[in-house]
Amino acid sequence: MAKKKVKKRKLHKKRFLIFILIVLFILGLFFGLRQIKITNIKVSGNTLYSEWEIIKKAGLSNYPSSLDNLSSEIEKKLEKDPYIKEAHVHKSFLTDVSIEIKENLPLFYYVPIRKTVLADKTEVSADFPVPTVINYIPDKSYNKFLKSFQNMDYDIVKRISEIKYDPNDVDTERFLLTMNDGNYVYLTLRTFDKINNYLDIVKEFNNKKGILYLDSGEYFKILE
Repeated sequence: MAKKKVKKRKLHKKRFLIFILIVLFILGLFFGLRQIKITNIKVSGNTLYSEWEIIKKAGLSNYPSSLDNLSSEIEKKLEKDPYIKEAHVHKSFLTDVSIEIKENLPLFYYVPIRKTVLADKTEVSADFPVPTVINYIPDKSYNKFLKSFQNMDYDIVKRISEIKYDPNDVDTERFLLTMNDGNYVYLTLRTFDKINNYLDIVKEFNNKKGILYLDSGEYFKILE
């Protein structure tokens, strides 16, 4: 009986030693991985912020430990910013981080409230190089107007200087757009999507200045 007990004790000691070695290996691996730092960061989709500003907002400016900065945590940090709609973070080999930004873009400055309106309808006091809506738009038409703006090509948005709500006897949802290139465009909320073809349309008139009527039909009146 005594010999059997001794064998059991030796077996238990062996198993315990193996267990300790496994735990030490796992701990060593964990602390080793924590020493691996982010060394390469790629940012895409950003226009409002520079690449370095995005890196700072993500908390990665000192290229910290990769294990201490999970992709989901980096995304949460970035999405706290009112101008960032979505952030998608991908890692490869722990050291390389790719950040894709979807921005909550500023659409226009609305003079009646003295605020800049963002794509998600948020109103902010910050100034941006965006079109200025110079007069009041009735609430029902304003909501449709905002939706139309959300669907507009942003390169075209940046080509607009001023927007005037300009109803007439035919259409109560008519607008006059003053373009940065000196042209004018009439639109209605039903025809607003046509402005995305602006560059192709005016190209046909050999850079002459005039008024583009997209509210009824599609014709260009040259201003002498």
